[in-house]
Amino acid sequence: MSAVLEKLAPVAAQATPAKHGITIAILAMGGEGGGVLADWLVDLAEQNGYYAQTTSVPGVAQRTGATVYYLEMFPEAATPGGRMPVMALSPIPGDVDVVIASELMEAGRALQRGLVTADRTTFVASTHRVYSMTERTAMGDGRVSADKLLAGGQAAARQFITADFAQLAEATGSLISPALYGALAATGRLPFSRAQFESTISRGGVGVSSSLKAFAAGFDAAAKALSAPPPVAVAAPAVPVPPVGPKLAVLSARILTHFAAANHATLTAGILRLADYQDVNYAFRYLDLLKPLENALPGDSALAAELMDETARHLALWMSYEDTVRVADLKTRRSRFSRVGGEVKLSGAQHLGINEFLHPRIEEIADTLPADLGRWLLATPWARACVAPFTRKGRVVQTSSIRGYLLLYTIACMRPLRPKSLRFEVEHQRIADWLDTITRLVPSQPALALEVARAQRLVKGYGDTHARGWGNFRKIMAAMPQLRAMPQGAAQLKALVQAALADDSGQALEKLLAATV
Repeated sequence: MSAVLEKLAPVAAQATPAKHGITIAILAMGGEGGGVLADWLVDLAEQNGYYAQTTSVPGVAQRTGATVYYLEMFPEAATPGGRMPVMALSPIPGDVDVVIASELMEAGRALQRGLVTADRTTFVASTHRVYSMTERTAMGDGRVSADKLLAGGQAAARQFITADFAQLAEATGSLISPALYGALAATGRLPFSRAQFESTISRGGVGVSSSLKAFAAGFDAAAKALSAPPPVAVAAPAVPVPPVGPKLAVLSARILTHFAAANHATLTAGILRLADYQDVNYAFRYLDLLKPLENALPGDSALAAELMDETARHLALWMSYEDTVRVADLKTRRSRFSRVGGEVKLSGAQHLGINEFLHPRIEEIADTLPADLGRWLLATPWARACVAPFTRKGRVVQTSSIRGYLLLYTIACMRPLRPKSLRFEVEHQRIADWLDTITRLVPSQPALALEVARAQRLVKGYGDTHARGWGNFRKIMAAMPQLRAMPQGAAQLKALVQAALADDSGQALEKLLAATV
């Protein structure tokens, strides 16, 4: 395949008029070697009979976009004697031959800027994701659909080559830039052979071995993508039921016996999560809470399966609410230290220091206490005044030290006391009210019941995030009498939830609520 592509390279090059330059835009985030890739291309061009120029416009990583490197190449043979070509300093929409994106969101930004066109652009993009700040800070699921980004690239480009080039780079111990460089070589869009591409890397003299391995991996992945037949749409595979251990075998059997097959995967994931969060008895309680809904569902219908699935999923999330015990537990797990060590490529000769910033409020301290004591703390001014000095400023806890680790580990060991805590009492009363509302709506308004189940996604996180989400949820549930009387009550409830998720100031929700009630 490699030999065939190298033979095709001169043919592809003829698609570019002999008296016109070649324009290339590279979108890469910091630390990915975008500048190195641009320098390689300049060297490639200059060593093989072309003038070349590169410029860069720095972005602010994922906040407003990555750095855009722009290159132009012009054949020396097409330049009149004594003259030099005049090259642009930045890409012009509709006038770019090659676009390279080091991450899928950056590919989307290239599409948005109009750099990719169906009549001329070869588009090389890595399919891995580094979520943008807007995706991470969204109150709901703010992730941009990868499928939509890929479909947009396929529709917009003359030639679209994708693969997880970041994974290929990691497997070869290199950065993503040589893998993308190899993919570009495989497209045949530039009038240079594979050997000429590789010679550029060798001339660089830094990390040559690993870069050549990543180049080869990128070249092969692109060659495979170019030779693959068009994808055929297939139905999404059924979600497999996760395996359970012997302690949950009884619960697993109960799920298989008393619940519809369409809900087995979600329910099993629920009992696994809650047994990990608290204990096996808590997982039993989870299924007990769902029993009234199961009895109320109207037979074996698609709507009934969806309603149970959504309720079961959101119930598991609500029952595993984030409190100080949960946070401490997650931050002291061995798996977390292993994950962080892997992310920073920790070696045996290095020491890993992890600093956690914690800022508990008086309310969170009271929530962790036994219910009566927690209520007393919140209602007693002098007690609040005594605790307040310890909550005014956050503190940094180094969990990689013995002292810091033991501090959080002690808090995590309070898990057996959680069912007696104020937070547990409050949350489970709210859960009972929510489930009761869903169950009462099922016989007459199942669509509205489904949206009530989905509305739980407003209640998440801890601290200010949780307080804001719960406040929005409570306001929406207060409008249930009006929603039940509306012919399109389910659609209106869905719109209210979306308004609450889209605007953390609450103004959009207040405006829509005013129109509802």
